[in-house]
Amino acid sequence: MLEKVVIANRGEIALRILRACKELGIKTVAVHSTADRELKHVLLADETVCIGPAPSTKSYLNIPAIIAAAEVTGAEAIHPGYGFLSENANFAEQVEMSGFTFIGPTADVIRLMGDKVSAINAMKKAGVPCVPGSDGPVGTDVEKNKEIAKRIGYPVIIKASGGGGGRGMRVVHDEKDLEASIAMTKAEAKAAFNNDMVYMEKYLENPRHIEIQVLADTHGNAVYLAERDCSMQRRHQKVVEEAPAPGITDELRKFIGERCAKACIEIGYRGAGTFEFLYENGEFYFIEMNTRLQVEHPVTEMITGVDLVKEQLRVAAGLPISVKQEDIKVRGHAMECRINAEDASTFLPSPGKITRLHVPGGLGVRWDSHIYAGYSVPPHYDSMIAKLITYGETREIAINRMQNALSEMIIDGIKTNMPLHQQILSDENFREGGTNIHYLEKKLGLK
Repeated sequence: MLEKVVIANRGEIALRILRACKELGIKTVAVHSTADRELKHVLLADETVCIGPAPSTKSYLNIPAIIAAAEVTGAEAIHPGYGFLSENANFAEQVEMSGFTFIGPTADVIRLMGDKVSAINAMKKAGVPCVPGSDGPVGTDVEKNKEIAKRIGYPVIIKASGGGGGRGMRVVHDEKDLEASIAMTKAEAKAAFNNDMVYMEKYLENPRHIEIQVLADTHGNAVYLAERDCSMQRRHQKVVEEAPAPGITDELRKFIGERCAKACIEIGYRGAGTFEFLYENGEFYFIEMNTRLQVEHPVTEMITGVDLVKEQLRVAAGLPISVKQEDIKVRGHAMECRINAEDASTFLPSPGKITRLHVPGGLGVRWDSHIYAGYSVPPHYDSMIAKLITYGETREIAINRMQNALSEMIIDGIKTNMPLHQQILSDENFREGGTNIHYLEKKLGLK
């Protein structure tokens, strides 16, 4: 097993990684910005290194500073968490070239799956179902583009190959808007990602967002750990996640899961990863792979009993994953609410000092968070401050437990989105299960 790991992240995920390291007897190095000296994991780590001022470009995105922290502390490996540099192939490459272990896939695999065109081609080769599309980048031939769109069938969506987070995409409902939409998306992609390559796909009108969690090692083993439903979204950002997905049968789970595991072996994947799909009318359509740990990984842990962070650490140490496919059983149901420091109505961030905090508990309640009474939420980073997870023998029990837990929760001094979560959990259609990715925005009057 590894002896010392640098945690190249902040907030709740940094604390989550630290806990897993402690359980495995691994020493930890917390790197932090000047704004994060009082973070919980910084206070608990074996060693700490300040890597720069508050702006993330000068700290958590500062590759030389993070690698230097590993060098001066004698660490063996670097865990990137999620966000920041977690899917940066250049970072992974520099970590390995500097003699350290990157806790994640290789730089080549990150590049392969980070470019949506090459990712789709790799998945098609591996037998993973994909959305009908242009089968490559869209060129400048207007008539050819019209033919492609006609073959796919309107509406189509133009997507930036290097895009993500809801940026670099445009829906086209009519042929007369196609040329202008392609040009605008290319310009937007060039400005945002320094890559103007775009591709075209069928636009699914009312899909759900369902993703498959996978684990793979360097010994030729790969498993899938059921699926999550992340359809409750606002502006392409997930709000509530659950596992397993309502309405997905054992046969469907096996069908799509086996293909994802096979794809991991074919592309040489290692560690934890997630295949994201749009799901409509009983069909799965691959959209992208996240080559890292997901924010919503706890719901999978709750229904399978597998510690995904420990498995990441095992794989990074060169050990095989500790579970076989036949060992993985789906039991019960889990829900996760992302608690953000923001106004529940306007969604504007609400940084500030937490003056009072009461965290819910009881059977089937999990709280993943770095906050505490007296902690000041800084304005420099993402607004998510906690994840509240509940587990129940049935989906109804998991929802009811979440409602109870939210009603017990007290976070004073800042605004949070907890009222929005209560609104979602009380919604009749959500409680029935199977709402699509547009449902929340329509409910909130944003569409």
